[in-house]
Amino acid sequence: MRIDVVTIFPDYFTPLTLSLLGKAMAAGLIEVRIHDLRTFTHDRHNIVDDTPYGGGPGMVMSPVPWGEALDEIAASGQGRQPVLVVPTPSGAVFNQQAAQAWTTDPWLVFACGRYEGIDARVAAHYSKSSDWAGVREVSIGDYVLAGGEAATLVMVEAVARLLPGVVGNEASVIDDSFAAGSMEHLVEGPVFTKPQEWRGLEVPEVLLRGHHGQIATWRAEQARLRTARIRPDLAALSPELDLG
Repeated sequence: MRIDVVTIFPDYFTPLTLSLLGKAMAAGLIEVRIHDLRTFTHDRHNIVDDTPYGGGPGMVMSPVPWGEALDEIAASGQGRQPVLVVPTPSGAVFNQQAAQAWTTDPWLVFACGRYEGIDARVAAHYSKSSDWAGVREVSIGDYVLAGGEAATLVMVEAVARLLPGVVGNEASVIDDSFAAGSMEHLVEGPVFTKPQEWRGLEVPEVLLRGHHGQIATWRAEQARLRTARIRPDLAALSPELDLG
């Protein structure tokens, strides 16, 4: 998978070189290219924003440097069509199912907005462009960040760890919270390791028996109980889970 990120803060993405993602990049499983939006400006101050039409507080990112940046990125694909991802609090919710679906996209381009956001004509233009495979305006939660960089880091990691070969033991993603299948509307239950006793707290006895069927049943029940306690909103989405 190829991932391009356009931002005014390229150093924000240093964490992508660490841990699993860094290893995946070194192994050639993921190709990440970071682009500084200010290099696509033509004034001495590298200005990327201006006052909003209609008035109001804050500044809006100009479509001009965004157009030049995105056109150049698309032209580097030798005929391939990237998907443009725009993190925004007003976008559709990004979740585990979206992350799984995005693993089939060979090329994602993330546009990290700042200030009051990116001029709406950017998304409108590229949603109709034959050089692009579509535009996704997405939100990672019901809150507002200073910019799209943190959201992009979240989404890149969520998608990349689902790609074949990125996680050492691929079976470990099967039981993730919200994973497709039986866990889709459940959070993951508690996990334990050595020592067996720590500060007066014991590892649940069922996990010590070595009976895989009983362990699987216990883990499923714990996931249901934890979901009912911490995420009762999921019960409303899937009443068949009987989380009460």
